[in-house]
Amino acid sequence: MPAAVKRIGLLFGMEDTFPGALIRAVEKRGRGKIAALPVEIEALRDTDRFDYALILDRISHEVPFYRTFLKVAAAQGVQVVNNPFWWSADDKYFGNLVARAVGVATPRTVLLPHKQRPPNTESTSYRNLRFVDWEAVFDYLEFPIFLKPAYGGGWKDVYKTHDRDEFFDAYDRSRDLVMMAQETINFTQYYRCFTIGRKRVRVMRYNPAAPPKERYVRNAPPLEPELLARVERDALALSAALGYDMNTVELAIRDGMPYAIDFTNPAPDAERSSVGDEHFEWIVATMAEVLVERVRRPLPFELGGSWPAAVRAAREPAGAP
Repeated sequence: MPAAVKRIGLLFGMEDTFPGALIRAVEKRGRGKIAALPVEIEALRDTDRFDYALILDRISHEVPFYRTFLKVAAAQGVQVVNNPFWWSADDKYFGNLVARAVGVATPRTVLLPHKQRPPNTESTSYRNLRFVDWEAVFDYLEFPIFLKPAYGGGWKDVYKTHDRDEFFDAYDRSRDLVMMAQETINFTQYYRCFTIGRKRVRVMRYNPAAPPKERYVRNAPPLEPELLARVERDALALSAALGYDMNTVELAIRDGMPYAIDFTNPAPDAERSSVGDEHFEWIVATMAEVLVERVRRPLPFELGGSWPAAVRAAREPAGAP
């Protein structure tokens, strides 16, 4: 490959259709000056430098070795999508604070202590922790209550509980995970929004209760224009505040109001067999367009989105200087 060609590296795992399609789409838009290819990596020496203008990360949340590699690459000036420093730091409970700061509704939520002690801790590690007032938790949330990890995704370790017995049975199975208890939103419509480049969004009808390969609803009726505008606005506001250039935002509609259910998914499923042909073509084309634009016009390094200013503005009283 000529030295003048700028390289976009794809770091991915078990995906089959998305990486190859994205490489071809980047090649088409790069016009011989920007190329895409799989990242090649082995044992890292502390003198190594990485010949990529940009790396798209699809797998480091599963492989810590890759996450360290990406942090070093970012420190050397490589554009990394998504930011490995912030991705290492965020969590779904903190995301609720960000959502409220940018005007996005979320279900009532309570963060719970570990059911089992994490490794390398003892009872004396928890001298600051008090017994949970479970009645207060249940009164605040009201059954049915969802339990799900504050750090996690893919609908793993998610439970819907209808009474105290079901709740504590699920909590007992949560091991040493940090769990959130969350109000159930009885929705009439549910959407998964694919956001790319913090300015582009694809609103997709979604059924979270269906089997994984059947969750995207084909031939769904169009959203009313006012609700569509609100859904698009909420999805983009969340992704921009969190600093994610690739993300999915799930919104449940209750009484005409979108509620953000799950919105920190920086490596969302983009396989053709999952999202369907039409969504797949949009995701590939839009992602290629954004990556090529980022190579041509690199953005300054940031630690993580616009949320600090949004949270600060939300907590200041109206009229404060």
